[in-house]
Amino acid sequence: MSRIKICGLRRPEDIAAVNEARPDYCGFIVEYPKSRRSIDRATLRELVRGLREEIVPVGVFVNAPKELVAELLEEGTIQIAQLHGQEPKEYIQELKVLTEKPLIQAFSIKSKEDVERARESVADYILLDQGSGGTGKVFDWSLVGEVGRPYFLAGGLDVENLREAIGLLHPWAVDLSSSLEIDGIKNAGRICQAVEIVRMEETKDVKR
Repeated sequence: MSRIKICGLRRPEDIAAVNEARPDYCGFIVEYPKSRRSIDRATLRELVRGLREEIVPVGVFVNAPKELVAELLEEGTIQIAQLHGQEPKEYIQELKVLTEKPLIQAFSIKSKEDVERARESVADYILLDQGSGGTGKVFDWSLVGEVGRPYFLAGGLDVENLREAIGLLHPWAVDLSSSLEIDGIKNAGRICQAVEIVRMEETKDVKR
């Protein structure tokens, strides 16, 4: 049974859209100027305050200072941190000393060896992606095989291939961002459609 994460939220209108659609998780890119979806910590706190209680806020970080990640986790602004840079094993171990909150480590999947590296991560969850986040591109799903642990599937997922991805790979969660935008802005209709597709697949799993 797959869950769904909507990533790259940055406006009050985005919060209103996910509050209506009710995904399991929503992601915020925190203080990473190279991303047009990046927001500062003050904006993050403000947006999360408007979020429905049952939707889990995830902070997405790229090689960020451990202290920033831990601060936002420990104060409760975010409940999970997603590490989307080149954070080594030692970084995650040191971060786990600062906080006991869950961590997701993202991996660019281009070979079977990349999947093996992901499998061995010391993070609580792993995320399998095409490469740089938000590209809208799919990686070769045949590389995934038996991961053997819960993982988020990202990279090029949209309302056209979401059913196929869930049916083939049965990921613990799916992660969508750029495909839910029109002219760089999150679209409420697309968000609701994506969540509805995942919920329908959940219903099929229950009936099986």
